[in-house]
Amino acid sequence: MTDSSASAPAPSAPTTRTPTAVDAIAEQHFDAVLRNSPIDATYLGVEVRQDELDDFSPGGYRARADLASATLAQLATAEPVDDIDRVTIAAMRERLQLEVDLHEAGLDQCDLNVIASPMQSVRDVFDLMPTDTQEQWATITRRLGNLPRALDQWRESLLASVDADPRRISARRQVQSCMKQCDDLVGDDGFFATFAADARTDGDTPLPEPQQAELAAAARRCADAYADLKAFLGEQLLPRAREEDAVGREHYQLASRHFLGATVDLEETYAWGQEETARLDAEMRRTADRIVPGGTIQDAIAALGDDPAYQLDGTDALRQWMQTKADEVMDLLDGTHFDIPGPVRSIECMIAPTHTGGIYYTGPSEDFTRPGRMWWSVPKGVETFGTWAELSTVYHEGVPGHHLQIAQTTYRAELLNRWRRMLCWVSGHGEGWALYAERLMVELGHMEDPGNYLGFLNAQSLRAARVVLDIGIHCGFEAPAEVGGGDWTYDKAWAYLTAHNTDAEASLRFELDRYLGWPGQAPSYKIGERIWMQLRDETAAREGDSFDPKAFHRRALDVGSVGLDVLVEAIRP
Repeated sequence: MTDSSASAPAPSAPTTRTPTAVDAIAEQHFDAVLRNSPIDATYLGVEVRQDELDDFSPGGYRARADLASATLAQLATAEPVDDIDRVTIAAMRERLQLEVDLHEAGLDQCDLNVIASPMQSVRDVFDLMPTDTQEQWATITRRLGNLPRALDQWRESLLASVDADPRRISARRQVQSCMKQCDDLVGDDGFFATFAADARTDGDTPLPEPQQAELAAAARRCADAYADLKAFLGEQLLPRAREEDAVGREHYQLASRHFLGATVDLEETYAWGQEETARLDAEMRRTADRIVPGGTIQDAIAALGDDPAYQLDGTDALRQWMQTKADEVMDLLDGTHFDIPGPVRSIECMIAPTHTGGIYYTGPSEDFTRPGRMWWSVPKGVETFGTWAELSTVYHEGVPGHHLQIAQTTYRAELLNRWRRMLCWVSGHGEGWALYAERLMVELGHMEDPGNYLGFLNAQSLRAARVVLDIGIHCGFEAPAEVGGGDWTYDKAWAYLTAHNTDAEASLRFELDRYLGWPGQAPSYKIGERIWMQLRDETAAREGDSFDPKAFHRRALDVGSVGLDVLVEAIRP
């Protein structure tokens, strides 16, 4: 499945460890990254330049690549003193070389898509900023004041990138979708207006009038900046945007390595994705028959939608259900399948201030004063929620998924430097673990209810289908026979996606746009799960009756979120 290019022996697991020269290089790099990226510092709960935003100008991108190159030069002469050092060197070399490669290919500076480009990151960061005091709101106001400049820098980078190589421009579909996202941030009901209007200290005390006025003015300037961004996208980028969604195999191979930390056989993985989608479809049909004997998948979903046992009314009930489920699983798994340190036992479930429909996790601060949080971004007007469709997502984002993975690694200060614990994040490792966590809950018997199990299968089917869509479209592989074969088109992609998932149309349209604009990321979930399962099964077969799942989970998570090739080499003897 993987062609391992990094050699990193299995790390030992001391209870305490003296920091090494390799740790010093990693710590130095960590500090430099956070000085360059106040946004990353906010996500990690580190108070560095919290009233500023990243430099998204061409010079800013160049500075980040130069930092990666400088650290690689230090690592070239670094001597490891133990297995933990060896993993650190392997992981940093893999990650930082990819950063340099992406910059040299011009793929960092031209980044524009519907989910993970600077236009989203400079807005999303405000969700994590503390809002308990007047001083914290003053920091937010100053950061809002810097947002228009950050968007101007990004516009400069987009133009410079396209001028250097017209092939780098995003597809028309991404530009048009980003223009629509701008609309959601402006106006009286847009994010910035409501964010400023709802400002409170300690949850319910309004800001002093002069401070409130300053905040509102800064928020209006941000809304105006997004209105200007929409005009820029429509007037300067859209006329030059390419018609085709596919990025091509050369670009895709680099993106796939970035999101997996592994080199996979794309043809084999494409075929496997189709096999996995077919397997899940058959299992969904069998499960639907348990819910409505003789009925279809759609009949079963309709029955679940009418069953009050699976219904929640209102976001308060949704948040409480999320919290209850997360706490229950924490109690259930601690001491049996996981060793969960005290601070990690705290997870906070939140309703996000945005309305995209996404569900996501944000990690704790290093000192755990800010806990790990699971967020639900509820679309406007949605008041009823079906738990059958979402239980596996709670396992994915919370416990035993991202929370146990990220928070436990953050806690391991006695073993790992901060780059390993807090900064290194590889999608295939992280999202693969979260899918592994969903499957683990099935294996442990906690998805036996046919409604909940159908929800799990529906989510799994989506993850398998996007392996096929993402690789097939971007690499130009022949479409499956079920959609007519031949070249992929948007209509064929839509037909394939809707044949293998039952989510609402708006959600699936966004999903498809995401795949088309963020190549390599969506398949990392299912490919990552595949590698996690292979690694566990190999370990169990090797250890036989002595295999202890709790020990395996502890050993694997203590490696941190490294590339999948590095993970496999670190766990294998």
